[in-house]
Amino acid sequence: MTSKADEALGYEQARDELIEVVRRLEAGGTTLEESLALWERGEELAKVCRRWLDGARARLDAALAEEEAKSEDGGGDDDSE
Repeated sequence: MTSKADEALGYEQARDELIEVVRRLEAGGTTLEESLALWERGEELAKVCRRWLDGARARLDAALAEEEAKSEDGGGDDDSE
């Protein structure tokens, strides 16, 4: 479950925190409880990043579809002088 604070994170903030979580997990030296907490935090941050990326992809797809529709509607315009 994602918290309201996580929902307010920007992509870059979530990505940077996720990188730090992974670094800490890879470094080791944490207790089992700390490792589990880090893992759970990483999962939440990954979800935040995925939502941002999915949203960006949807916006790009919509913009490309709009441009394609405009091109099809005015298909013969570029032949005129």
